[in-house]
Amino acid sequence: MTAEKFAYDGGHIATGGGSHIVIGGATVLDSPFLRRPDLLRSMVTFWQNHPSLSYLFSGMYVGPTSQYPRVDEARMDALYELEVAFSHLPASDCPPWIVDGLFRNLLVDVTGNSHRAEFCIDKLYPPEGLGLRLGLLELRAFEMAPHVRMGLIEMLLIRALVSMFWRQPFQGSLVRWGTALHDQFMLPYFVRRDFFDVLDQLRGYGHRFENEWFASHLEFRFPTIGSINAEGIELELRQALEPWNVLAEETASGRTVRSVDSSLERMQVRVSGVTTESRYVVTCNGRRVPLQPAVARGEAVAAVRFRARKLSAALHPTIPVHAPLVFDLIDLWKERSVGRCVYHTKPTDGRVYTARPADAAEAEGRRRERFQTSTPPPGPIAAPEEEANSIYPMTLDLRVPARAARTHTS
Repeated sequence: MTAEKFAYDGGHIATGGGSHIVIGGATVLDSPFLRRPDLLRSMVTFWQNHPSLSYLFSGMYVGPTSQYPRVDEARMDALYELEVAFSHLPASDCPPWIVDGLFRNLLVDVTGNSHRAEFCIDKLYPPEGLGLRLGLLELRAFEMAPHVRMGLIEMLLIRALVSMFWRQPFQGSLVRWGTALHDQFMLPYFVRRDFFDVLDQLRGYGHRFENEWFASHLEFRFPTIGSINAEGIELELRQALEPWNVLAEETASGRTVRSVDSSLERMQVRVSGVTTESRYVVTCNGRRVPLQPAVARGEAVAAVRFRARKLSAALHPTIPVHAPLVFDLIDLWKERSVGRCVYHTKPTDGRVYTARPADAAEAEGRRRERFQTSTPPPGPIAAPEEEANSIYPMTLDLRVPARAARTHTS
């Protein structure tokens, strides 16, 4: 038995099982969340302020209809209602049924299910007859780690955060991320930055976490697809996250089922080594990638969202598969492509994977064959126009026609 496996395309993934972290006390009333209700408030607010805690350790299926949606993914008015609940939370001598009553109907998914939530309190102190009063908080956005040491460091992280909030409750306000939540924090660049900020705060309270301790988590969650170098500039592609949508209900074999549209993928495009920002652009399948300047000088980041495979049931069934994706690094001064790479979602020779890779070497081989460097086309290339998207400014969504993408700002 192992805690990891390989997808048919060679992707290194976890088993898919949950590794939910449960926190409580020796007895119900010893629960830290019933003794100190501000601890639950601190954790909910801190997680909402730091999306990396929601996405770095979770499984592939994230977003509003996942098994552990963030509180600000479930309902449009959730943050406002949470602020009202916070204002009525007693500073001391808070009866346990008050804690449950204030949070029970807010820490839920879009259907009102209190179990399908990032912070699950259905076993904290529910009303009599509606569940078990165990004083437990369950953190559900943790997937089974592929190695025991990776799981242990996650446990240590949670213990340190609880310790920090016990000493000093978190007094920050809830953040209205809006569409930036899925525009930015689906990308490894922003998850990494945000998570390192979390570690900085822990270090400020004497918890000596090192950024390198989580290098395996970041690489496992956001593996490198490939990179090219041209004229001193690196173009790197990394796997990003994609919040898949649940489709409408269907009846099958006398049962009601709801499928998930897993036809979409998202990848991060990062360019580094650029000294003159106006000189180079990146295109994907002939469309301009909306690169945004990063914190580090000479770096820029963007996302490409695309249909990777055709399914029998999916949103927008008339949209074709966009793969393979052809990326060009274009020098505007020379009006030429100086570097090209191609990403395939299936074998380039038409084969179909009928079994999972036998070992890590075969899995790596499948991944490598789907990324290819290519000779740039000869002759001048006119760079396509920018596609300003006021809703998701960092994302090139290939499902949206170029003309429609520009009309978002009109």
